[in-house]
Amino acid sequence: MDLTNLLGNVAAFLTTISFLPQAIKTIRSGNTKQLSLPMYLLFVSGVLLWILYGLSNNQLPIILGNGITFLFAGTILTYKLIDLRKK
Repeated sequence: MDLTNLLGNVAAFLTTISFLPQAIKTIRSGNTKQLSLPMYLLFVSGVLLWILYGLSNNQLPIILGNGITFLFAGTILTYKLIDLRKK
């Protein structure tokens, strides 16, 4: 693997797992008060579009990376929406 591919893979891995700590914290605490609804709506929508792009171009790394990111960020968004609905 050359340096360019290594950098791309490390970057994809880090950005993909970056939402995991927030997802775990949100699930454990149930607290979403400080989370921005517009940010998560925009982000999850953008990630969904990346998944569709990857599917349309048969690019498995884009599909997998964004699929995992969608799962983590989508979980946070779901908790935020549930919290707002309770109020």
